Amino acid sequence: MRVVVVGGGWAGTAAAIAAKKAGADRVVLLERTDMLLGTGLVGGIMRNNGRFTATEEMMAMGGGDLFFATDAMSRHKDIEFPGHKHASLYDVAKIEPEVRKRVLDAGVELHLVARVKSVNAEDSRIISVVTDDDRVFEGDVFVETTGTSGPQGNCTKYGNGCAMCMYRCPSFGPRISIAAKIGVQEFVGKKADGSIGAMSGSCKLHKESLAEDIVHKLNTTGVAVIPIPEKLQKGEETLTKKACQQYALKEFAENIILLDTGHAKLMSPFYPLDSLRQVPGFENARFEDPYAGGIGNSMRYLALSPRDNFLRVKGAENLFCGGEKAGLLVGHTEAIVTGTLAGHNAVRFLAKRDLLQLPTELAVGDAIAYVNEQMQTEEGLTKKYTFSGSVYFNRMLEKGLYTTDVETIKTRVAEAKMTGVFAKPVV
Repeated sequence: MRVVVVGGGWAGTAAAIAAKKAGADRVVLLERTDMLLGTGLVGGIMRNNGRFTATEEMMAMGGGDLFFATDAMSRHKDIEFPGHKHASLYDVAKIEPEVRKRVLDAGVELHLVARVKSVNAEDSRIISVVTDDDRVFEGDVFVETTGTSGPQGNCTKYGNGCAMCMYRCPSFGPRISIAAKIGVQEFVGKKADGSIGAMSGSCKLHKESLAEDIVHKLNTTGVAVIPIPEKLQKGEETLTKKACQQYALKEFAENIILLDTGHAKLMSPFYPLDSLRQVPGFENARFEDPYAGGIGNSMRYLALSPRDNFLRVKGAENLFCGGEKAGLLVGHTEAIVTGTLAGHNAVRFLAKRDLLQLPTELAVGDAIAYVNEQMQTEEGLTKKYTFSGSVYFNRMLEKGLYTTDVETIKTRVAEAKMTGVFAKPVV
């Protein structure tokens, strides 16, 4: 029983651990670059707003492995910033080694610098994948978590050009879509104006390049809000480009909002460096990610796979998907949720067991089903969905799904007969 996971971001690592826990004999994780986690290497925000609920639901279901990792590596917990409550910020420098250890401890076979370049298939059934160095990895079932960003040409065509982000396409090669390789017709997300894709929503500044009072504020509280002189304010139209629509608020246009994830996380898709350095305290500011954060950022949502609520890819016999491949769900929490379900169901598929659909009485199940429904409409493709704000968090509030009461969450999971479901082998 062989499971091959292609893509080592949050969704891929979650899928690999879930597949191993479900009882797969061999789980192979192939990551294109030399580190796991992808955008998780420069992200860091967890448990804000409805993500708290989703996190605790997954923990109650036995799928909390990576959430325990982010909790353990958090520099700050239970903080607030505009529009967001009870957030945790993990340390972007420490998270990858911690996750790598958990992946290996789970018994997953990890291969880094292993970009998949081609697929061997019989009709719609994948037999094996081939990496750049011509290694062949055979599998009985595959999980794709390759994301939807890159290569450079897409960032040039749909964005402001390559901004030298953490994806590092020039160094490790462009993302290849497994689903597209076997003929699955994928689709793209759009912005409200109908243009294709969405720009990653934040940058990282070298913390030591900022004024000492800002650094002190970040280190002690985790948050710094610095008013922007009116003549330098970019206006809210810049924020509409963001993939992270939960941060497209007026406060983010009128202030520089920084979060401490080890670096100073600047909550803007990009910021012209000359303008940034005119803001008091930022005279010596320097970008850490993307390195050309003064001109743009990576473009995302360019290769979404059609899928059902089991996260099985439509048009492929033995392929599941997680993370951004599974639709317009934004964020680390969302990637872990979908990756966990995809990896678990991959093993159920091999064991000829009924596939698992998460109940819509839970936020995680409702989100997967609702986003799938919305992606069938033109309007739905122009929106981004997340537990932490905007469209889907509003839905959580309306349906009474949002709560920070852990016992209430555990009770809901128990009533849905989902307690520990991801912790139990299915074979």
